[in-house]
Amino acid sequence: MNDSVEIGVGILGFGTVGAGVVHTLLQKGDLIAQRSGVRPVLRRIADLDITSDRGVHVDPGLLTTRADEVLDDPTVDIVVELVGGLTAAKQFILKALNNGKAVVTANKALLAEDGHEIFAAAEANGVDLYFEASVAGGIPVIKALREGLVANRIDRIYGILNGTCNYILTRMEQEDLPFDQVLREAQLAGYAEAEPGLDIDGLDTAHKAVLLASIAFGREVRMEDLFIQGIRDFDPADIGYAAELGYRIKLLAVLKEVHGSAMIRVQPTLLPHGHMLAEVNGVFNAVMVIGDVAGPTLYYGAGAGRFPTASAVVADIVEVARNLSLDAGGRLPAQIRHLDPPAVFPVQDSRARHYLRLGLLDQPGALAQVTGVLSKHHINISAMLQKDQIGGAYLPVVILTHEAQERDLVAALGEITALEVSGPPPVRMMVEDRV
Repeated sequence: MNDSVEIGVGILGFGTVGAGVVHTLLQKGDLIAQRSGVRPVLRRIADLDITSDRGVHVDPGLLTTRADEVLDDPTVDIVVELVGGLTAAKQFILKALNNGKAVVTANKALLAEDGHEIFAAAEANGVDLYFEASVAGGIPVIKALREGLVANRIDRIYGILNGTCNYILTRMEQEDLPFDQVLREAQLAGYAEAEPGLDIDGLDTAHKAVLLASIAFGREVRMEDLFIQGIRDFDPADIGYAAELGYRIKLLAVLKEVHGSAMIRVQPTLLPHGHMLAEVNGVFNAVMVIGDVAGPTLYYGAGAGRFPTASAVVADIVEVARNLSLDAGGRLPAQIRHLDPPAVFPVQDSRARHYLRLGLLDQPGALAQVTGVLSKHHINISAMLQKDQIGGAYLPVVILTHEAQERDLVAALGEITALEVSGPPPVRMMVEDRV
């Protein structure tokens, strides 16, 4: 397309995703120009390692080991930050914004931890800041919230947002394998990091939930306001018990608006068999959004990987390039520009159904003691499984509760743990039937 407008792009970070972005821009330049009227043109690429083979050929003259050669280049209109981490990436983004350059980033952790400062810098400098790839890889859920559902008050969001955890839980369920074995195999297959804590402890999912909440509810949300429970050392026995009760287990981000405040939990959650989210397997992600006008909408796809993430990054680049070509820069999403102060509904005041697995001594009255404690704290039982003893001194007892207040549940579990008939620490998960 001869009349397309060229917009200069500089990339910081030439790793897996960076190489995917470069490959996509080079291979899809004509298609992008034809569809959008703009042609993003690579000007500079910075990385500490510019010699390793990335499987994509670029002009060596574009490569540099110095980030400033990207940030200070007057031909670079859009800086794409793919370095990751918190310290250097934050410095790079702030310098780019202060230099009047638009920024595209996939850095969920940085935006979740320091987003307020970065969003403020973008607004102060009147430049774009886009971050679609920071949540759910190639799934355009932020764009859906920002534009497609702009007329909706968002009531709830349910998200399977971490492919590593979903892969682990899927294989544990389908192959009856222990957590440690599946984690090791996930690491060997490249689905899990050598240090997997961010994934299996729920922090990666929590970072993404914070960003979704800021767009969905228009409020600043901080990591310390979230309830976070990961899947580290997850016991496959719970998968079997949940199945007997008609459920599958997923690590779920649950975002709800409660009395004008945001309530966010990241927790292993029982979903009823047959529900669309319960059928999301392997490394795939899915996000269900319930709005008051559109009702439920579902977004599904690859949540990570070289090309799915690159697809989202390039989509942001093209949108920013179109803004610049029309002299309409600074289109920071209204939901971010006008974030209200934090208003977080206390998790301890929230109500939910729960799955409990207890270990009790096989003696008369043990179960009665437990049910007495639950009743004392206004927790009603909706279903129960009591299993025969298979080695050890304690019988597994599985309980599904009716909706109960979090503070009551915590108090009850504290008392149950202190009972003489109680063995290992109770296992607890959330149950979501409304999704």
